[in-house]
Amino acid sequence: MMMPFLYFPEDKAEYIPAVITLAIFIILAVIAMYFMIKKSTKDEENFKEKYNQQLENASNKDKSNY
Repeated sequence: MMMPFLYFPEDKAEYIPAVITLAIFIILAVIAMYFMIKKSTKDEENFKEKYNQQLENASNKDKSNY
């Protein structure tokens, strides 16, 4: 006997564990994105501090070429 491709339970209480699991994964994904954005911003600031002079020189050379 084959099971149908899509299974929709009659008892809607069977959806509760799936919804809880989905909510947990969404919350964890949001937290991970928050930390990635925070780290990326910090890395960008460190890059600008370290290479600020070179960036300004490159910008000035580009302006003088026009």
